[in-house]
Formats: sequence, C-alpha cells, structure tokens
Amino acid sequence: MLREALLYLSAAGWARRFVTHFPLARRVARRFVAGETIEDALRAIRALNARGIAATVDHLGESVTAQDEAIRAADDYLTLIDSLQASGVESWLSLKLTQLGLDLSEELCLSNLRRVLDRARQADTVVTIDMEGSAYTGRILAVFHRLFGEEGYRNLRVVIQAYLYRSEADVAALVEGGAGVRLCKGAYDEPPAVAFPRKRDVDANYESLMKTLLDGSDRGYPGIATHDEKLIEAARRYVDASGIAPDRFEFQMLYGIRSELQARLAREGYGMRVYVPYGTEWYPYFVRRLAERPANLWFFVSNLAQR
Repeated sequence: MLREALLYLSAAGWARRFVTHFPLARRVARRFVAGETIEDALRAIRALNARGIAATVDHLGESVTAQDEAIRAADDYLTLIDSLQASGVESWLSLKLTQLGLDLSEELCLSNLRRVLDRARQADTVVTIDMEGSAYTGRILAVFHRLFGEEGYRNLRVVIQAYLYRSEADVAALVEGGAGVRLCKGAYDEPPAVAFPRKRDVDANYESLMKTLLDGSDRGYPGIATHDEKLIEAARRYVDASGIAPDRFEFQMLYGIRSELQARLAREGYGMRVYVPYGTEWYPYFVRRLAERPANLWFFVSNLAQR
C-alpha cells in the first residue's frame, strides 16, 4: 500500500510542486541525485571512477509535452556528451524516450535520438534507453529494434524490467539480436494483468532472465542491475559454474544506494557501473527511489525529523 501511494505521488503534479519547493527535500534528494548541473554530475562520476567504478549518466526528465522541450532535451544531451568527452571520465549515457518526445510523435523521438546517438558514436560512447511504464514497453522496444537492428546504431542499449510477464520473450529476442541489455526489477506501479504482483515471483523471473542474458553474453554485454545480494550471489555462482569471464558482463547499481557493495564488487574484479542522475527534474526519480525500499523512505523521514 505504501509503495503504491508513493508511486502515485511520483506522478502527481501537486505533490511535485510542494516537494520541489521544500528546501530540505532538495537536500535529502542529493543522496540519490548527483545535483542539478553537468558539473555536479562530473564531480560524482570522477569520485566513482577513482574507486574503479564506471558510470552511466542521466539528465533527468520525462513525459515532455511540447516539441521544443523534446528538442531542447536532445540538445542538452549533446552538450553532456561533449562535456563527458572533454573531461575524460568513464561514463555512458542513459535517457528516456518520453523525454525526447515519444508522447508527441515517434518520428520526433527518432530524430532526436539519432542526433544523440550520432554524437555519442563520434565520442565513442554508449547510450542506454531507460524503460518506462508498461504502456510504453512495446513502443520503446520498437524504437530500439529499428535503430539498433535496422539502422545499425550498435552503440545503443535498452533496459528490461523483470516484473513484466512479457520480458521473457523480449529478452530472448534481444539476446538473439546481440543487444546489450540492462536488467532491472522494475520501478512503476503495474497491474497484475501485466506484472508479477509478488516479490518472490519477480525475483525468480529476474534470476531466470539474468541467466539467459549471461548465456548470450558472447553476443551482448548484459548489465545485471540490482542491489539484491541474493541475486548478485546467484549471478556470481552462475558465471563461475558456466565459465563466463568477468569481462562479459557487469553489475550495475544506482547512485547513493549500497555504495559499500559497489566498491567491494569493483575490488573483486567485477565490472561495476553506477547510474548517476542529475538535473532539475529530479522529483519523479527521487520518489520512485523512496518507493523501492523502506530504508530509503526511512532515510528521508529521519532527516525531516532531525530538522
């Protein structure tokens, strides 16, 4: 019930207006968001790189409602790519298609994404399409397959959410095509008609999909995106038993969550990449992080109490 309430608030305009004007909320959000500027993001990425951890940086934003907003978001990513290249940090990019205009026009979204991919290819970096709610899954994957498979943008990756029933078939198709996939559990409020409602079933599906991706890691490069130590240990056991080299996959986690585990996996020789979000549109991302784990919500509430 609490998770559903928080996910509702993540999309509620009135809640966004209230929280984003609350100075303490902005300060607490900095645990999960690197800051509001490119310089803030670069500072966080450099600190991660110094610990042997790579990054994927996200200029936060989603669900734009005007064409000029979508074009401006793509322009912001071009600036970000140039800044990453100039700084020499080790980082990919992540973005949402609704930020680039998917709700307005698929062709507008494709045009904006091609601009980003072309600049990223010049900079020898990788772009990951973040997944959104299940209403977008088919459209996002259609865009991915068009650009990756038909148009040859091999510097493009995509996210799959393990809590969706459809993900087994989606992963099979992506592995067959040699795509790079970031596998996560899923962070949206989905009905039981499309998603596993029970955590144990989500975890079981995650482990099954993870093994499929690892089996295909000679063609793609999977990102095992989880903070769940049981699933991390399951991945470690599976690659050891299957003879899969550590350089054929990587673990991925979110900025500000399980930092000690991130560092330990990097020290043990595993690829480790941290998702680093920044920007002024931090509210939906922040509230979804509170919804994911009670510990995150407790962190927020305890900081409120201390003030």
